[in-house]
Amino acid sequence: MEACGPAFSPALLRNTRARIEEDGELTRTQLSREACEWMDWRAPNGELREMTCRLALLELEQRGELALPARRSCARSRMPARRSESSGGGKVACELTDLGELDLVQMCAAEDRDLSREWNELIASHHYLGYTPLVGAQKRYLIVSERHGVLGALGFSAAAWRIAARDQWITWSDEVRSERLHLVVCNSRFLILPWVRVRNLASRVLGLAARRLPRDWKASYGYEPVLLESFVEEGRFAGISYRAANWIELGRTSGRGRQDRKHACRGTAKKVFAYPLYGRWREKLGVVAQEDSRDWAERELGGVRLGDPRLARRFVSIARDFFSRPQANIAQACNGDRAKTKAVYRFLDNPGVTLAKLLEPHQRQTLERMAEHDVVLAVQDSTSLNYTAHAWIMNGLGPIGRKDGGGLGVIVHDTVAVTPAGLALGVVDAQVWVRDWEEKEAGCSIEQEESAKWLRSYEAAARVQAQLKHTQVVSVGDREADIYELFALAREHIEAGGPHLLVRATDDRRLAETSKKLWEAVEAQPVAGYREIAVPPRPGRKARTAQLSVRSCEVTLRPPQGKSALGAIRLWAVHARERRAPTGVAPVKWMLLTTIAVSDFDQACEKLDWYVQRWMIEVFHRTIKSGCRIEHRQLGNVHRLENCLAIAMMVAARIMHLTWLGRTCPDVPYTIDISRKPTPQQTVPVIREVIGWIAKLGGHLGRKSDRPPGTPTMWGDFSAPTTSSIPSRSSRSSPKGREVKLATPSLCPARTCG
Repeated sequence: MEACGPAFSPALLRNTRARIEEDGELTRTQLSREACEWMDWRAPNGELREMTCRLALLELEQRGELALPARRSCARSRMPARRSESSGGGKVACELTDLGELDLVQMCAAEDRDLSREWNELIASHHYLGYTPLVGAQKRYLIVSERHGVLGALGFSAAAWRIAARDQWITWSDEVRSERLHLVVCNSRFLILPWVRVRNLASRVLGLAARRLPRDWKASYGYEPVLLESFVEEGRFAGISYRAANWIELGRTSGRGRQDRKHACRGTAKKVFAYPLYGRWREKLGVVAQEDSRDWAERELGGVRLGDPRLARRFVSIARDFFSRPQANIAQACNGDRAKTKAVYRFLDNPGVTLAKLLEPHQRQTLERMAEHDVVLAVQDSTSLNYTAHAWIMNGLGPIGRKDGGGLGVIVHDTVAVTPAGLALGVVDAQVWVRDWEEKEAGCSIEQEESAKWLRSYEAAARVQAQLKHTQVVSVGDREADIYELFALAREHIEAGGPHLLVRATDDRRLAETSKKLWEAVEAQPVAGYREIAVPPRPGRKARTAQLSVRSCEVTLRPPQGKSALGAIRLWAVHARERRAPTGVAPVKWMLLTTIAVSDFDQACEKLDWYVQRWMIEVFHRTIKSGCRIEHRQLGNVHRLENCLAIAMMVAARIMHLTWLGRTCPDVPYTIDISRKPTPQQTVPVIREVIGWIAKLGGHLGRKSDRPPGTPTMWGDFSAPTTSSIPSRSSRSSPKGREVKLATPSLCPARTCG
């Protein structure tokens, strides 16, 4: 369990509770010191992190994990306001140069108690937040003028644990933030006394503090901060002083406090400002610089572990070539280079190269992208790859349809991470197998049946969930996933903090403690409201908007016959039925079962919206087959095919992401590099324009009445385009014959869309 950074294991919690119970005279200070020693939790200068540990223990108490000893004194919790007068004896209104030399006098509570008390009283009397003890490591200063005495106060303390605007700007992961957050310091108090009216004083003080704080901080704590942050309440202040001191406005907070984990309170939104103290500050915070010259293939796949760096370089090169021309065969993707083409076949045939190893670096990057979202849907489904036409040169194939007259190929069951907004983050799990010609015996266990693929995919989502502390993973499946063993497996994992489950029901199961069945019980509920959803087009069916009536209730499923050992399972059902379907079109009728509590109409609609994103796995499979033409690869055996499929999956995820950017972030600048004597551009094109240029190469006309480009137009063979077909934004034309290199954005929406 995590609290304020460190992980409190169950054993450590038991020891803490036992220590509190056995010693009635134990103080909170003693307990925090002992807890730090148990965990060996120390600051870089070797001192125990007692204050931060106190905050962690308070957080555990608020969660109900333990009961701390009673407070011995509450005198420091809040200081009463007491109006003080200026040491200069009246109003200070002059120019900045008339103040004389400005100095920041550091407070040290142990040595300068009078100065520390004065700082506390100034903040309590004149700061709109009043006085409360600063959090964690801290520095306090009095702003002193050579001619007018004390002009204000300044305070720095520990940074906020999680701020979306700041974290997206830094572009660090949860793991890196946990390790390097101490290098960020918050300007938590800034006060210029109300009778002081001096232009540019505030920005001058901020400049002095930025130069003074690093050495003072290092003297006390053994390290220098890298980045400063601050928050300015909207409606009360404009933040002009911070801008004048070259602080950067990053965005706004959501208005939640650090203790509001359940979104129960709504505070005041604040502007977020930051000030880097060093030139290469991102590197010091553990983040690779954004100006990294590596392309997407190196960033995404450079960490592959194949035991030989030459194989790793070859893998990156193959992925880059396959992405540049996804529909081309291997020889075409290698630009006709015979040696390079032969190297690709050797790579795919290498016994040390497997689908699992090739997907590993991509899955690590996918995990980092998932960590940047509150909810991620792990959508799973199956598809078959048909190689009947190439069976004469493909060894190791199996049946994919009916035994009599069915095709030959392999079966694929994959899991793709998708945000509730429809952004594909990457592949979480991929299972590939060849069916046996012999039928399974009746009565075999679920582990021996092909249906076990759903359980294995859920377990993969559970492994991901164990590494994501602040992201809720929801495994989503279609009607084939309506398996009682899957519900039982999810029940076990959820008790240990595992992923939730959302499945479309197909069986009309019996309910416990009643004679009713599932559909009868749910349809008897009153209509909670109506919801519109977009129904995607299919062959012979146009896209349309369907209005659904929504019902929901809690149900307890009775175990099927022969599976009583699994026990009854409590779930929540959401029923949606289309009210007026077009003539000749089957109406939408969904019965969703989920492990997440559904208590009102909004929560029911949320589950419907999540299930709508299940369509993304269908788009993913279509992109692999039609976009990457995986079924046209004549590779000779299944081992080569699996390795080629791993590359196709990563390419398909990038194609889907590029399409999503074109529809949701069309006005974000898009970088174009022109090789062979590049011509400077006056302005950088935006994504809408570049997507339109690429789509026209794939056959999209780009008329006003046309829909935005989809994935089919994005995977078209547009290799080696010229600047005559992709104009610059300023002139819409460029010298002929020059190749255009499209710098595709990162898969992370926070880094691409700001």
